[in-house]
Amino acid sequence: MTIQEAIHARHVVRKYLDKPLPVDVVKLLNERIAENNRKHGISMKLVVNDGKAVPAFFRLLFHAKGVNNYLILSGADTPDTDRMLGYAGIDVMLYAQTLGLNTWWSASFSRSHVKKSADGTRISGIIAIGYGDGQGVPHKSKTIDEVSRYEGDMPEWFVAGVKSALLAPTALNRQAFMLVGEGNDVSLSYRRDKWSETNIGIIKYCFEVGAGIEHFAWKEISSI
Repeated sequence: MTIQEAIHARHVVRKYLDKPLPVDVVKLLNERIAENNRKHGISMKLVVNDGKAVPAFFRLLFHAKGVNNYLILSGADTPDTDRMLGYAGIDVMLYAQTLGLNTWWSASFSRSHVKKSADGTRISGIIAIGYGDGQGVPHKSKTIDEVSRYEGDMPEWFVAGVKSALLAPTALNRQAFMLVGEGNDVSLSYRRDKWSETNIGIIKYCFEVGAGIEHFAWKEISSI
């Protein structure tokens, strides 16, 4: 499975089987995490066999079960950290999907417990990783016209990029982004809220995968 295929296959999964991650899978995940940490200057960390990251209240609220492995999204307390964590986090999330795993990106977790294992001072969330009790289901999505516009005839690469962005996980599934293209320039904006910078990183990554980074250049990226 490629990353592009993983974008289409990935759905939210909150219930996991009591099945540990194999040693070789953990190794592959840690290698991908280390690569992203080096590239983006962040401090993500995989924690395995720990069922305390999601407290009972959140398990009941989200009907979650068996969250025993998770990626801590952490880094330095700088203005661009959340955006970098969004970009790198979705890369690891989709890579996990290519390995036959399922995931859940969550901003609801035991901050005091997760902080004990974190390598960074800023924690924006966690990504549960494991073997799902099912593959999840698609959620209602906005249309291409609702989240994008293009000056002139919309090229195929732009359409493919927007379709990938619409499959990305965003906070509360709001999909509050706008992609604007003109020629080979693309701008991305996201409605400002507490998760907007993380969501910008996620959308940026998914658009690049769908469109192909060789087809365009980013002109402007912002939360508004």
